[in-house]
Amino acid sequence: MKKLYIALLAAVVATSTYAQEQEVSQSWSSNRPDGHAPISVMGDHTHKKGEFMFSYRYMNMQMNDLKRGNDDVSFDSVLLPNGGEYMVTPTDMPMNMHMLGGMYAVSDKVTLEAMLGYTSMDMEHLTAMGGTFSTASSGITDLKLSALYTVFNKNRQQLHGKVGVSLPTGSIDEMDVTPVSNGNEVILPYPMQIGSGTVDALLGATFLWQTDRFSGGNQVNGVIRTGTNDRDYRLGNVYSLDNWIAYKTADWISFSARVKGSVVSEIDGANPDLNPLMVITADTRNSGGTYIDGGLGFNLYAYKGALKNVRLGVEVATPLLQDVNGVQLKRKETVTVGLQYSL
Repeated sequence: MKKLYIALLAAVVATSTYAQEQEVSQSWSSNRPDGHAPISVMGDHTHKKGEFMFSYRYMNMQMNDLKRGNDDVSFDSVLLPNGGEYMVTPTDMPMNMHMLGGMYAVSDKVTLEAMLGYTSMDMEHLTAMGGTFSTASSGITDLKLSALYTVFNKNRQQLHGKVGVSLPTGSIDEMDVTPVSNGNEVILPYPMQIGSGTVDALLGATFLWQTDRFSGGNQVNGVIRTGTNDRDYRLGNVYSLDNWIAYKTADWISFSARVKGSVVSEIDGANPDLNPLMVITADTRNSGGTYIDGGLGFNLYAYKGALKNVRLGVEVATPLLQDVNGVQLKRKETVTVGLQYSL
């Protein structure tokens, strides 16, 4: 997977090097509705020296039903005594996230970025005996700090790189009551934890282009986990490639289409307080996979008046391919809505 990530990064750099060799006409500009990527893409643009940007995003993601590899499977098939090996399976998991972000350009070359969120999750379960129960968790996410460096910005094209760190401010100690815990709270499985528990490296590169009406971009990202957390495990690395194109229909609105591919490694290690045969989410073999998602959205941009430099972005994304490790809940639609303000 690291080789794939490096190959994707090299492809972006090669494309950008060709663009850099072209004659200078004018700089890529963010002062248009499609001057920012679809709202679900982070770290997609930079700012001029002294500029600030504040952002708020709300994301809702739905997960339900099961997949084994690339195939849909029933709940009964993973439960005892129907040929399965687990006592409990999740059936549904909605997740809501609120994200606050800030960007500040210390120079025309370097833009600093910080992001912190609040996540809440609920998980419905089905037992081998036919019973049902639910668990929930919520809290502050890991804090992400990054620096974006502009390699070049000319001929209406821009290339910038990202180097950052994710700090383990999110909890990995979320607990709740289950039917077999005798009224006591017990540690929840990996997907219900808020943070990673490790310091993670954030690496990426983004290439942007514009014409009078169209724009687009390619972004490659990697989340590299380091060490092992206090619960004796490490989440899988994440490698992704985002591609989007947008059409500016007017000075105040644009529409976008996006395709994202990502590869997530399995969890390394295991929490000794979790029984991997109790529920599929406690078994680290049921983690990670390969995903392709597609999204459609629009950006609204106030280019003048009292709301000048305010943006509203909306995107709805849906899975196009899911090939998971082991057995996992299926990802369904994700809706992202965000506000951005630059000054």
